[in-house]
Amino acid sequence: MVKLYTNVILPVVLYGCETWSLTLREERTLRVFENSVLRGIFGAKRDEVTGVWRKLHNEELNDLYCSPNIVRVIKSRRQILIFYSHLCLGLPIGLFLSGFPTKTLYMPLISPIRATCPADLILDFITRSISGEQYR
Repeated sequence: MVKLYTNVILPVVLYGCETWSLTLREERTLRVFENSVLRGIFGAKRDEVTGVWRKLHNEELNDLYCSPNIVRVIKSRRQILIFYSHLCLGLPIGLFLSGFPTKTLYMPLISPIRATCPADLILDFITRSISGEQYR
C-alpha cells in the first residue's frame, strides 16, 4: 500500500508543484491529507497498557513512513527548479538578484552529489553548465 501511495497517489497530487506558492493554510491541508492517507495505510494501533485500539499519532506515522513529508518534497522541487533555471539563464550561483545568498539554497541539492563524486567534478559540472558548454 505504501508503494501505491508513493508511485500513484503522490505524483498525481504533486503534479506541477514546482510552481506553487504555498500559504501556511495550504501546507497544513497537504499535511493533513498525507497523514490521513498514511493512517488508512498503516491502520490503527493497539495500546499496550489499556489494550484499546487507537489512531496512530503523527510522530508514529513519520517513523513508519520514513520519507520526507509532502510539504518538504514540494519545497525541494521548487529549489531544484530555481537551481536549474539559474544554470540555464547563466545567473550567478552565489547570489540571487535580490542579494539572497544561494549557498543555503543549493547545498541540499549538491550534498547528495558530493557524497558520490569528487568535489572537482561537481565544480567543473557547475561551471560548464553556467558557461553553456557540454559536459562529458
